[in-house]
Amino acid sequence: MTSLDRPRDDILDIIGKNLTKEDLIDAHIRGARQRLCQIESERLPDTIYDILAAAAADIPNQLALHFFDTGEKLTYRELVDSVNRLADGLHRFGVRKGNHVGVMLNNLPSFPITWLALGRLGAVIIPINIRYTAPEVEYVLNDGDAEFLIIDHGYAALLDDIEAMPKALTTDRVVVQGDSPGQSFDELLASGDPGFVPPATATPDDLMNIQYTSGTTGFPKGCMLRHRYWVGTATVAARRDGVVYKNILAHQPYFYMDPQWMTLMAFLQRGTLFIANRPSASRFMDWVRAHQIHFCIFPEVVYRQPPDPRDGENNLRRVAIYGVRKTIHADLQQRFNVQAREAFGMTEVGSTLFVPLESTEMVGSGSCGVPVAFRECRVVDDDGEDVAQGEIGEMVVKGPNILLGYYNKPEATTESFFGDWFRTGDLFRQDENGFLYIVGRKKDMIRRSSENIAAREVEAALMLMPEIDEAGVVPVPDEARGEEVKAYVMLAEGYTPEDAPPERIIAHARAHLAVFKVPRYLEYRTEFPRTPSLKLKKGELIAEKEDLRDDSWDTVEEAWRS
Repeated sequence: MTSLDRPRDDILDIIGKNLTKEDLIDAHIRGARQRLCQIESERLPDTIYDILAAAAADIPNQLALHFFDTGEKLTYRELVDSVNRLADGLHRFGVRKGNHVGVMLNNLPSFPITWLALGRLGAVIIPINIRYTAPEVEYVLNDGDAEFLIIDHGYAALLDDIEAMPKALTTDRVVVQGDSPGQSFDELLASGDPGFVPPATATPDDLMNIQYTSGTTGFPKGCMLRHRYWVGTATVAARRDGVVYKNILAHQPYFYMDPQWMTLMAFLQRGTLFIANRPSASRFMDWVRAHQIHFCIFPEVVYRQPPDPRDGENNLRRVAIYGVRKTIHADLQQRFNVQAREAFGMTEVGSTLFVPLESTEMVGSGSCGVPVAFRECRVVDDDGEDVAQGEIGEMVVKGPNILLGYYNKPEATTESFFGDWFRTGDLFRQDENGFLYIVGRKKDMIRRSSENIAAREVEAALMLMPEIDEAGVVPVPDEARGEEVKAYVMLAEGYTPEDAPPERIIAHARAHLAVFKVPRYLEYRTEFPRTPSLKLKKGELIAEKEDLRDDSWDTVEEAWRS
């Protein structure tokens, strides 16, 4: 049995049980840094295709991808052959190194095959959200200067409603998967040569994705991500814990970044990626059990499902959690019999912070962790100068494989950097051991009179109340104070507004927050609008009403407003 194959209980055995908590923290950080330094010292693959090719050479008959909702499976040999066949077909169709190719496909083998084939050619993918309307698709295609488009036949009708296509994207440059006139995706794939070698290939610093952020307001910006970005992000995910994760679950849409790096993570682990057709909180643990999943991103919405006696019956070795309430962290671990560790990442910088697997003492701390390999992080003021330890400031990130900038938006790119340091827009503080804690979104602030209020802080305080499952806090224009605080709350299952009336919620808020942070307005919700990554879309909440005070409990007036 190798060190990488040890059972999780052995891996998590506390080092030096008689040591103090501070000693344990230091020992765990040093152990994690040794692994990260090892990653940084090694030569990494050049491109995303190179990761696949190496795995296919090592384990050609191993299952690489399993789309379990449709039953489609691909071994590494079948996958690398399909990627080369499609690369050949696309090359004959006219796609060359550097071309921008829009891709609007479902969670089916065609998406990862296309992504990897474009990587093989040195072309650039523009993933398109399959929920986009025609104006949104038009925006992305034009903003990303798309020259080709690969689209599922179920979305092809949207093209008829687009008023202005990019100049280079003529109708004869559209590839359709499924029944439709024009160039067939399936024909391109079937006609290609599995031994195809492109005349020009990508380098680590060549652009791979123009990845549009799933922003909560307005049109998104296209992050320019190189092969180096994807290779580094996947390598960190695969090796930061020193544990083998053979079975990995991806439940989000492929146009989102997570399934893309998780695909490469599975290849690096010489494992299998199990892909859901679409997210489902109610089916999530059934997937975990059925496919003996070792690693996944664990959304808090799964924790909100009714407890099942089988919750702890699984093979999970670690799950990544993002923004899970610290008050439920320990219970989540116990209920699902899993080591859950916080992390922080974003499209622009990929994986950035993580809590080491062995750092059991950090469970429930609320920390996002310490920097991963290839990342430096600082907490700074508005001028980019370091703040004192423990003080709140914006986290900035530096590394050799972060985004190049925002495509076609030089001003936005300039505004997002202090020199080489990317400005995350997130407020953090750092403790004496180097662990970082997210406090709120710099732009997600409410300015009430002369006070700045972080929406995240108010939300966290409200969700300490057991009756409240989720909260969203937004500013409301106010003539006297500039802005007032409004809280949208979604109650936990089994509770009604009668169980948690406004007076009780406000009393709870007053017990946990300074008086100026207590919401003036309160509105109950049974559901929230969400991004594909399940983040609350506050922009849509704000846009629902001309006057945000409507249908809200007014704490000052002690009455409902209509």
